[in-house]
Formats: sequence, C-alpha cells, structure tokens
Amino acid sequence: MRVLFTSFPGNTHFFNSVPLAWALGAAGHEVRVASSPELVDTITRAGLTAVPVGSAETLKEKTRRAMAERDHGSVEQWQRKAGGPAHQQAASRGRLLGWDDLFRLYEVAIAPAAGLMNDSMVDDLVAFARRWQPDLVLWDAASYAGAIAAAATGAASGRVLYSHDTDASMRARFVRLKEGRPPGDRRDPMREWITGWTDKYELEFAETLFTGHFTIDQLPASFRVDTGLNYISTRYVPYNGPAVHPQWLWEAPAAPRVLMTFGLSVREWGHQQIMSVEQIQDTLDAVAGLGIELVVTLPDEQRERLPRVPANTRIVDFVPLQCVVPSCSAVIHQGSPGGFNICLLYGVPQLVVSIAPDAHLKSRHLADTGAGLSIEPGEVTGAKVGAALARLLDDPSFQTGARRVRQELIGQPSPAELVPELERLAARHRR
Repeated sequence: MRVLFTSFPGNTHFFNSVPLAWALGAAGHEVRVASSPELVDTITRAGLTAVPVGSAETLKEKTRRAMAERDHGSVEQWQRKAGGPAHQQAASRGRLLGWDDLFRLYEVAIAPAAGLMNDSMVDDLVAFARRWQPDLVLWDAASYAGAIAAAATGAASGRVLYSHDTDASMRARFVRLKEGRPPGDRRDPMREWITGWTDKYELEFAETLFTGHFTIDQLPASFRVDTGLNYISTRYVPYNGPAVHPQWLWEAPAAPRVLMTFGLSVREWGHQQIMSVEQIQDTLDAVAGLGIELVVTLPDEQRERLPRVPANTRIVDFVPLQCVVPSCSAVIHQGSPGGFNICLLYGVPQLVVSIAPDAHLKSRHLADTGAGLSIEPGEVTGAKVGAALARLLDDPSFQTGARRVRQELIGQPSPAELVPELERLAARHRR
C-alpha cells in the first residue's frame, strides 16, 4: 500500500514517526513524507523520501509574522492573551477549564496555531495526495493538514501522538460544554478554521478531522488519557537525527552517571527555557558533592556564561539520548516527549521540570509508578534539585518503579510488529 506521513516543520514531531516510516518501508510499502520545505533535508537525512509542500517561509518566520499581525509582541504575550496563566495553572494541577477560559484558549491560541502550522501546506498536500492516491495517511497530532488530505482522497486517517493526548481530551470537553450553551453561543474556533478547508474541497465536517480514524500511541498503555478514541499501542523507538556515539561513552562511568538535558527545541524557541543560567549554576554547585558524574547538555553560548564548572561535571553541546541514557542512573530533563519516553524505555528514574501542557500527567504517572519525581518550574532551586536527585539515587524503589514501566513499554508491539495492524486498519477505513 501507499503510506503518506505528514508533519509540520518541527523536528521532534517528525522524529517521532521515523521508526514507523522505516518499518512500513521495510515491509514493502511505498512511503512518502510531506512537510514544509524547511524540513526536507531533515527528512532525507533519515533515509526517507520527502515531498515539499507549502511556502518556503519557515515556521519561525510565520510565527513572527502572525505575532506582528495580531499585535502580540512575543510568544509569551500571545500566551497571556489566550489566558495563558489560567491555562497553565489549570494544566499544572490537572484542573479542567471552564467554558470562558477554554473558548478564549481556542480562539486566541489553539485555532490560530493550527492555521499557522498547517495552512500553507494544505493546497499542495491535497494536490499531491490526489495524484499519488495514498491508502493511509499518518499525521503528527498537530498536523491537521494530513487529516484534510486523507478526507480529500478517501484514505484511512491515522493520528500519531508525540505525548499525552491532551488535545483530544480538551477537544472532547470543549464539544460537551458547547452543546450545553445557548443556541446563539456555540462558536467553535477550531471547526471554523477547518471548515474553511473542507468547504473549499467540498468535504463534510467530521470530528475525525481532529482525531483520525485511529490514534497511534507510544506511551505505556497505563499512562493513556481516557478519551474514548481508538488507540493503537506501539513501542517507543528513539530517533533524533544523525547520531555519533562519542568515545567518552565507551567505558562504564566510574561513579553513578546523571544526565541533565533541556532538549534541542529549547534552543530554537527561547520561551520554552525552564532554567536560567543562574539556576543551572546553582544546580551544578548543589550536586557537586553527591559523588556522581554529571553530564550536562548546553549550547556554547550558555556554557560560556557559567562562572564555574565543578570537577564532577562534563558539559557537552549535544549527545544522542539513546547513547547516553542507558548508562545513566538518573536523568534530569524538561519533560520533552523524547526525554520522557527514552527514560521509560531504558528504565532510568527521571526528574522532570516541565512547562508542557501535559506536565501534570507526567508528574502524576511518575508518582503513581514510582519511576521518578517532578519539580514545578517556578520552584526550581539547586537545593531542591539536589535533594530530589539524591532521593532518586539512594532509594532503590525508584529503580524498581522505572524498570517495571520499562517492562510494560517493551511489551508493546514494535513498529515492525504494528505494520500488519496498520494494513488492516487501512483496508477497513479507506474509501
């Protein structure tokens, strides 16, 4: 069969689908990956065939233009106008938003962001899909252009999650609250956005444009958000681009190794930074006496701003997580899907400091399984990080909890084992 992957130009979102694309290609299926031109080199470096769609304008350029057109000033100001503080406070505690806050979030942030990430790709993507005629379209959960292309060609539509399914959970709550509103007060910004495209292509609106016919989930099944949708489990397989296993990792560490990493996306989008240079220095000083080998990933410009680097600390610009995490006794990270999932995969206790929309879910699952700890970003100090890290290293229950989650995760079908199920789903849902 022919399988079309789609992703907006976010590296980590695309990386999430690469092992599955490889598995489908190895099984003899034709695979194409469509995205904006800025992602083409990243796609081809993964050994996959790219289909450039949409304008050459980069996502950063689109974001700056959108902020200027809406007089947002900055990403942070955009978030505040969307009710960011209310949303973040609710999300951090797992509290459900009421109609007013939820509607404002959809109107000011979620629907405009969907347009920002997808609009420029839709026309080209639909045109390509109509010519190539895919049997199955697998789209990153934020890349609704793929769902539109699937509907326009009658292909089966599968959504690929990159983390907890907070989008579907929030969408289901929005629809329920909307149905309880007076008839004249039922605006739906997401539906208004996507029907601009379905009307153009004479398609009927359906909620599957937001959810797909099915959803592929790489988290352990016990971590799943209950939305009533059809979820297909698969094992997480790490990929983060071309990688080199450095020589300093060839030997086992002389002391327990701890990795502190903040991900690559933070370097591109400064508003995602969770720890200042001062907080990083405070943390390095606080853990200097723990008898560990600390590996920290930092770009050179941040490294140069550190007043001192303790003797037990190695600072590198980048190291592939799949190379370093298996040798670690604990990992401190910002809650990215890659960092979170790879710690689960290798059974390594983790300390999460996150501003992600699903931060409360990550914290809850780590607490429930005993696989790790979390600290609220606004409460980060070197002393708190040091105390939490000491707990992870000294209490064997965290290692036990992390290994238990690992057993659940590796028990899920690998991407290769998932291929026959995708063949069945494609046959069932395509027109």
